[in-house]
Amino acid sequence: MSKTLSFILNNFEDLISAFFISVTTILVVINIVLRYIFNSGLVWSEEVATGCFVWSVFIGAVAVFKHRGHVGVDIIVKKMPQSVQKAVALITDIILVALNGYMSYLSILYISKSYTKMTPVLGISSVYISSSVLIAFVLMTIYSVKFVWQDLRGQAKEEK
Repeated sequence: MSKTLSFILNNFEDLISAFFISVTTILVVINIVLRYIFNSGLVWSEEVATGCFVWSVFIGAVAVFKHRGHVGVDIIVKKMPQSVQKAVALITDIILVALNGYMSYLSILYISKSYTKMTPVLGISSVYISSSVLIAFVLMTIYSVKFVWQDLRGQAKEEK
C-alpha cells in the first residue's frame, strides 16, 4: 500500500474533521469581509458554517477517541498492580462499547425524527447535519470493540 493511501486511511477522521473546520473558518471569514467591507453577506453561509462545525466536532471526537486521547483521571489506576490495571482497562472498554452502542441507537431515533425538519435558509433536511452524530457514535462503537479485542489479546494500548 502506498504511503499516501496508508496515511489517508490511518488519519481519515482527522482529515475529515480538518476539512469541515476549514470550510467553517473560510465561510466565516468571507462573510465577515463581505459584511464589514461591502456591507452585504452570504445569507446561507452561517447555516453551512454551523453544519460544517457540527461535523467537525463529532468526527473530531472520533479522531481523538481512536487515539485514546480523551481526558481521563487514571491516577489511582496507575498505582495498582499491572494485572488490576489490565482488568480495569478491559472493564472500561466494555462499558464504552455498551455506552457508544446505546448512543448509536439513540442517534438512529434522533435522525428518524429529523427527516421532516428543514433548515431555515437552505430548506434541506436537517438529517444532513444530524447524521454526523450517528456516524460518530457508530465509529466510536467500532473503535471500542477494537479496544476490547486488543485488551483481550494483551496488546499495548495506543496512546498519544
